[in-house]
Amino acid sequence: MKVLQIINSLATGGAEKLILDSVPEYRDKGIVMEVLVLNGTDHPFLSRLQKSNVVVHALSNGSVYNPLHALRIRRYLKEYDLVHVHLFPALYWTAIAKSLSSTKTKLVFTEHNTSNRRRGWFFKLFDRWAYARYHAIVAITQEVGDKLQVHLGASKEKFHLIHNGIDVATFRDAAPAPRTEFDIPQPDKIVIQVSSFTEQKDQQTLIRAMSKLRTSAQLLLVGTGPLQGSCEQLVRELELDGRVHFLGTRMDVPQLLRMANVVVLSSHFEGLSLSSMEALASGTPFVASRVPGLTQVVEGAGVLFSESNEQELAQAIDNLLEDDQHYAAVSKAGQERATHYDLEKMIDKHYNLYRDLCKSQS
Repeated sequence: MKVLQIINSLATGGAEKLILDSVPEYRDKGIVMEVLVLNGTDHPFLSRLQKSNVVVHALSNGSVYNPLHALRIRRYLKEYDLVHVHLFPALYWTAIAKSLSSTKTKLVFTEHNTSNRRRGWFFKLFDRWAYARYHAIVAITQEVGDKLQVHLGASKEKFHLIHNGIDVATFRDAAPAPRTEFDIPQPDKIVIQVSSFTEQKDQQTLIRAMSKLRTSAQLLLVGTGPLQGSCEQLVRELELDGRVHFLGTRMDVPQLLRMANVVVLSSHFEGLSLSSMEALASGTPFVASRVPGLTQVVEGAGVLFSESNEQELAQAIDNLLEDDQHYAAVSKAGQERATHYDLEKMIDKHYNLYRDLCKSQS
């Protein structure tokens, strides 16, 4: 079986991290798997994947919204038994490529989020046409699948529930990163969030919460994105310079999570956040927004706070840092929950789906 994974790029993000972690593992299942990116600009994820001897095809170093990508993708379809697509606009360009092609290649799309800007009436017809080109749609949570079904007015037959997964042992067993790299004084506690700086995420609430903590702590923000500048401006306005550190893209996230005292994911919505699973697996207590895509994963295994409520978030962090029994209980519960999302389980389910689709008639 020969499979092509298509994604916009290999910059930071949950879907991108999933490609990085899972593609090398599929070879153990006997699958020949390659990756195609719309934008091949070099990023750490891309470099690491290539070092794993994975073939990565790049269509350009320009905009992922260029419609010519559809024609470029068309040329690749005949080379593979199945193509697995992630994210918009790769969703559209691959659908168009398939409609222009006579190949029998099967298409799979993974829906990663409960919401996006296309869920309004204007894009509904475009989405219905595009998703109809796919032979299977993978939803990473039941809620993700249910909301997409309503949006598309589609039957359940195409939908398959497959939770995202992580390599639990990598995060559970990582050695903590040294504090000395960040010049953080020993008495200070460390709070960390790993996420892109986009409208979906909500680092600003976490930054505001830092100014309300009773405990002396410093914040590490891992990731990049268009809203980083506004977060840096907020840090200056709140006079938190020296207490908030912007780390950019890091490839030592397991070590950073183990070094931290509390992991936070302040977000407006998620699909099934890999960052949340990684935090739980690390054993560092996890605090997250009570929003779709996080509540289901975190409730009973971490601490939830009301969306955009910096006072409640600050209280949750202080409660963990001031109560050793509470801290230990949350840590243990998180690690137990993380075992439900092991990467190997996800890969087995995808393998079975690929096999069944390739056996079926066009």
